[in-house]
Amino acid sequence: MSWVKRASWNGWSRRRQRVARVLAGRWRRRLIFLLGGVGVGAAAVAFTKLADLAQLEFSRLLGHWPYACLLVTPAGFALSIYLATRFFPNSQGSGIPQAIAARQLADQASRHRLVSVKLAVGKVLLTVLGLLCGASIGREGPTVQVGASLMFAAGRMSPRRQPGLILAGASAGVAAAFNTPLAGIVFGIEEMGRSFEARTSGLAIAAVIAAGVTSLAFLGDYLYFGTTAVSLASVAGWLAVPACGILGGLLGGLFSRCLVLFARGLPGRLGRWLKANPVAFALLCGLGVALCGLASGGSIFGTGYAQARGLLEGTGTVPAFFGFWKLAATVLSTISGVPGGIFSPSLSAGAGIGAGVGHFFPGVPVDAMVLLGMVSYFTGVVQAPITAFVIVTEMTNDHAMVVPLMAAALIAHGVSRLVCKEGVYHALAAGYRHPGDSSRTPVRF
Repeated sequence: MSWVKRASWNGWSRRRQRVARVLAGRWRRRLIFLLGGVGVGAAAVAFTKLADLAQLEFSRLLGHWPYACLLVTPAGFALSIYLATRFFPNSQGSGIPQAIAARQLADQASRHRLVSVKLAVGKVLLTVLGLLCGASIGREGPTVQVGASLMFAAGRMSPRRQPGLILAGASAGVAAAFNTPLAGIVFGIEEMGRSFEARTSGLAIAAVIAAGVTSLAFLGDYLYFGTTAVSLASVAGWLAVPACGILGGLLGGLFSRCLVLFARGLPGRLGRWLKANPVAFALLCGLGVALCGLASGGSIFGTGYAQARGLLEGTGTVPAFFGFWKLAATVLSTISGVPGGIFSPSLSAGAGIGAGVGHFFPGVPVDAMVLLGMVSYFTGVVQAPITAFVIVTEMTNDHAMVVPLMAAALIAHGVSRLVCKEGVYHALAAGYRHPGDSSRTPVRF
C-alpha cells in the first residue's frame, strides 16, 4: 500500500513540476516581449533626439553658406556607403525589407545577418550621418530594423519565438517612432507579416504598449503632425478624393518601381559599373540631392517633417513643386543606399503633391488636400492602404476625414498596383531571402 501511495505522490509531483515549468516559460516569454518593448521605446526616443539634432546642425550650416550642400552632401553620401559596406553590411536603405526577410528566414544565423545589435547601432549612426549631410531620408523605417534587432537579441535563447519577436519589435518601432500604437499594430498585420499568428498577437500588442509608454514617459503625449479638424463638405471636396488617389498612386507606384529596378540591378555596362562602384555612385546621388535642394530653396533636405506640418497648419511656405522635388531627392537618397527610411519623406512629398492638386480645387480646404495627398502617395509607395490611413489619422487626430482617407487609399492602392505589381518592401525583402539569386539580390538597399 505504501508503494502505491509513493508512486501516486511521485506522479503528482512530476505533473506539478511540468506545470510550473510551463507557467515559468510563459511568464518568461511575456517578460521578454515587455522588456524588449521598453528597450525599443527608449532606443526610438534616443534616435529621435539624435536625428533632430543632426537636421538642426545641417540647417545651421546652410544658414551660414547655402552652397555648402554641394560639398557636404556628396561627401556625406560617399562616407555613409563606405562605412555601411565596410562595417555594417545589410544596414543600407530603410531596414524594413531586412526585418521582413529576417522574419521569413528559417535559421538563426541567416536572421542574424539582417537583425542584430551591431546592425541596430550602425543603423542609428549612419542614418544620423545621412541627416547630418542633408539626405532626404527618415528615421521611422530604420527604427523598425532597430526594434526588430533588439527584440531578436532579447529572444536569442528561444529560436522558435524569433519570428514573433521580430514582428513585435518592428511593430513597436513604428508605434514609438510616430507615437501611433494603433498604426504599429496594423503595420505588423498588413506589412510585416501579411498575416498575424494568434499566439503572437497578444505579446506583440504588449510590446507595442511597452514601447509607447516608454516613448510617452520621455517625450510626453504628442501628435506627430499636430491636430487638424477639417472635413469635406462639398462636391468639389469629394471630387478631390479620386484626383489625389489617382495621382498619388501613380507617382508612388513609379517611385517603388524605380527602387526595385535599381535594387535588382540595371542591365548592361551601366549596371556592372554601379555594382562595382557603390561609393562613387553614392557621391553622384548626393550631388543630385544637393542640386534638388538648391532648386527647392533648401526645403527638401532631411525628413520633410517641418514642411509637411507647416502645410497642414497653414504656417509654412514651400515652393510650388515641392512635392516633386522631394520625390526626386528621396529617390536619389534611397537608390544611393544611404541608410534611412522613406516613411517621413513619402508623407512630406505626399503633402506637397496634395497642396499642389489643391490649386485645381480652390473651394476645398488646403489641409484636407494635404491629408489626401499624404495618404494617397504613401499608399502608392508602400501599397499598405490600411496602414496609410490609420497612421495619418492617428498622427493628426482628425476623425472626420477617415472615410475620405480610406477612399483615397483604396484608389491609390489600385493605381499603384498597375505600375508596380508588388509592394516595395516585400519586393526588396526577396533579395535578402535569396542572396544567391542575382535577379532578386538588392544591390544597395
